[in-house]
Amino acid sequence: MSPRRSLAVLVVTTCATALGSSPARPQDPEAGRAVFAAKQCARCHAPRGEPGVGPALEEIRRPQGQMELAGRLWNHLPSMFTATIGTGAAWPEIGAAEMADLMAYLGADGARDPAPDLFKGQVTLLKKGCLKCHSLRREGGPIRPDLAERRADYESGAAWAATMWTHTPRMAAMAVRRGIAYPRFAGDEMANLIGLLRSASATAPRGAAPGR
Repeated sequence: MSPRRSLAVLVVTTCATALGSSPARPQDPEAGRAVFAAKQCARCHAPRGEPGVGPALEEIRRPQGQMELAGRLWNHLPSMFTATIGTGAAWPEIGAAEMADLMAYLGADGARDPAPDLFKGQVTLLKKGCLKCHSLRREGGPIRPDLAERRADYESGAAWAATMWTHTPRMAAMAVRRGIAYPRFAGDEMANLIGLLRSASATAPRGAAPGR
């Protein structure tokens, strides 16, 4: 079965899957403010009127969805990584709990994200070329993990953003080596994509990638 047809079957059979996030500890905007300071985010995102190479703090700190913010992070992480390393600074580590607090400080709330549309998630998966590198239930590229693997980082926008923060710079470099354009996300594309992947992984054993 072709990747497009198997994905269509997948979407039809998983549309009824429950997509609510697992319970998590309350996010703390003040703790997020401390994370913003500790990770030296203000070197690039200073308050408006102060020097900084990235968008002003007021531009990134606004009411938004978690997946919306995760999509914007995805878009800008390669350039952020290059700018950070270019100054001689180390790429800061940000765990899932820290990312949740940081997102709260930046005004991101998962309740503002629309419910994922799994059909649109399928379109996004194909349009962004995800299967050129990764597989979904053994259909697609050779690079692990299979996207149908059951993963904790599909559970919330913060968990997904923390994983992206760690791995996206390496993924972007790999895309360049393979001659693949680095995908960008807009609107609700990230929420729809992760909704699809979460549905696909719902029946997979946690931490176990489907065999090829």
